[in-house]
Amino acid sequence: MEIMTDKRFRKAGKYLRALIIISLIGFALAVFLFIGIFIYAKILGPPPLAVPQSTLYLANDGAVIGESNNGEKRYWADITNISPHLTDATIAIEDKGFYDHHGFDYKRIAGAIMADIKAMAKVQGASTISQQYARNLFLEHDKTWKRKLNEAFYTIRLEMNYSKEQILEGYLNTIYYGNGAYGAQAASQYYFGKDANELSLSEAAMLAGIPKGPSIYSPLASEEKAKSRQKIILQAMQDNGYITEQDASKALNEKLVIVGKHQHTVTKTAPYFQDAVKTALKSQLKLDDRTIELGGLKIHTTLDMNKQAAAEKIVADRIAQDSDIQVGMVAMNPKNGYIEAMIGGKDYSESPFNRALQAIRQPGSTIKPLLYYAAIEQGFTPSTTILSEPTTFRFDDGKSEYSPHNYNSKYANGEITMAQALALSDNIYAVKTHLFIGEDSLVEAVKRFGIQSKMDKVPSLALGTSGIRVTELANAYSMLANGGKQTSPVLITKVEDYKGDVIYEAKKEKEQVLSPDSAFVVTHMMTGVFDPKLNGYASVTGSTVSGKLTRQYAAKSGSTETDSWMAGFSPQLVTAVWTGYDKGQKIEIVNEKSYAKEIWSDFMEEAHKGLPVQSFKPPENTVGVYVEPGSGKLATVNCPVKRLTYFVAGTEPTEYCTDHLPNHEMTPEKYHKHHHKVKMPWYKKIFPWTS
Repeated sequence: MEIMTDKRFRKAGKYLRALIIISLIGFALAVFLFIGIFIYAKILGPPPLAVPQSTLYLANDGAVIGESNNGEKRYWADITNISPHLTDATIAIEDKGFYDHHGFDYKRIAGAIMADIKAMAKVQGASTISQQYARNLFLEHDKTWKRKLNEAFYTIRLEMNYSKEQILEGYLNTIYYGNGAYGAQAASQYYFGKDANELSLSEAAMLAGIPKGPSIYSPLASEEKAKSRQKIILQAMQDNGYITEQDASKALNEKLVIVGKHQHTVTKTAPYFQDAVKTALKSQLKLDDRTIELGGLKIHTTLDMNKQAAAEKIVADRIAQDSDIQVGMVAMNPKNGYIEAMIGGKDYSESPFNRALQAIRQPGSTIKPLLYYAAIEQGFTPSTTILSEPTTFRFDDGKSEYSPHNYNSKYANGEITMAQALALSDNIYAVKTHLFIGEDSLVEAVKRFGIQSKMDKVPSLALGTSGIRVTELANAYSMLANGGKQTSPVLITKVEDYKGDVIYEAKKEKEQVLSPDSAFVVTHMMTGVFDPKLNGYASVTGSTVSGKLTRQYAAKSGSTETDSWMAGFSPQLVTAVWTGYDKGQKIEIVNEKSYAKEIWSDFMEEAHKGLPVQSFKPPENTVGVYVEPGSGKLATVNCPVKRLTYFVAGTEPTEYCTDHLPNHEMTPEKYHKHHHKVKMPWYKKIFPWTS
């Protein structure tokens, strides 16, 4: 009997020793696994915290003009820009031990496990804020053990690599508050029409209650349940010492105004402009589509809302609804190249093709200011005269010839000055100048003006037969307006990432690439487009719109059979307008031929309302003298018409006009002496540009 008992004890001892050894091995494995998990988490490093967020497009005054999202409103707010009431309310109701644990609340976990075992299902959660944040960042929201294990691992990584403030900030920016609003900022704007840092205690307690069940506790779903949840949260805040009983009572009785509307709902403002911005983000900043659409970026653009609205209204009013003619328009600040308004077509919904940026069309005579700039650099002046008459140009090969024509086949049949040729848009003068200075000169000048479209080295290039873009012409004229400094079209001034860090900022330094003196001489010649003093065999080309202009502009029109242009500027703004048919049909309806000029003049006047009147300031190395427009010579007291004209210093005329001497009896020498006896008004000595 004793032998049997002894055997039993020895056998039980063997099992006990085996159990202890297995337990020790299991414990060692568990410790090893636990340490391994932490080492692996450390090796992996901090997990990325970025989540899909709405990218906002902002006008130059900070107004939101567009937003990209997949039906989810997300805006990142720094923890310092979230009301402390909301952070306290969230911690009180979601995870009161948040600052004490390392990602897991073991008491809550134990209670949840017991409840799950009792129900034989996953019925109760004990997730901390860290765990919920991990789930919001990386995982699906299904209630499975596999997901729980993955969530635990991500929680460990978060707690090992980020501070409590960073985790809380991330949680508050990713949690869902219902109605498409993700994060405290989007929710605050949606429910209360204010930023997250402006929430009152009552509003914060209401908001903190929504994530438990947005379809249940949203004040828009059930005011009664939302109020009941708010009361529970205020009590929890009081119990945890965040607020007093008086604070809770006051907040509970506060009457809240629920807005229920997302602030940034406008997505159709300047759609052509927004498309151009997205293209620039890809081509210039090398951002991919996902980053642009869901990166939570803030795109600060150059768009001026008032100018854009004016442009859209003017185009809609001017172009007949039943007309198939299209329009491309760009308004640009010449000082920095900022595009302040853009029209890419009559109707974006019908055609998103951007004719301001994408269409390459013949610019016609709007190319002539660039030609005359090149000529002035080679010694031409506004008073240089060339014979204007029907001309056929024959070339060295003996076979090719070219016979350009003036509009309506009108010619001076005599010599005219460059200033008058530009104002009347004389084609013979332009082609002769082009051939005289060399065809390479215009091609090179066009490049210096920033135009990248291919130019054909042919005689007709002087008449704008090689296509360019509207933006290119506006940019070229900007360089005349700003005194010859290099510009390029700018759509984006700054880009911020979701944290508010600046990842791109437009450069502001501009290189001097043109002669400021020659640029100003051309600019002043371009003001002659509206000056009847330069009328000759025809009226100046801007005469049809000059009556509505209230300040000085420099401009040039251009037309081909299929394209109509008007471009020009003040010191503050450059605008280029093209109108025509997409398929290149001839513009034959009379009204349609005037669209570009009418749109340009209407817009320039509207855009300049409220702006100070500025004149084009002559550089020091230019000289302004009064000339007789027909001859280009110095005007005398007997000349019926005289016009202030600027020249590069040293190139101004020295010969006086003798065409209007009385009976031609007075010699030029006597007249010269007589002329200088004429007293100049005092104000012209101080302000020589006054007429």
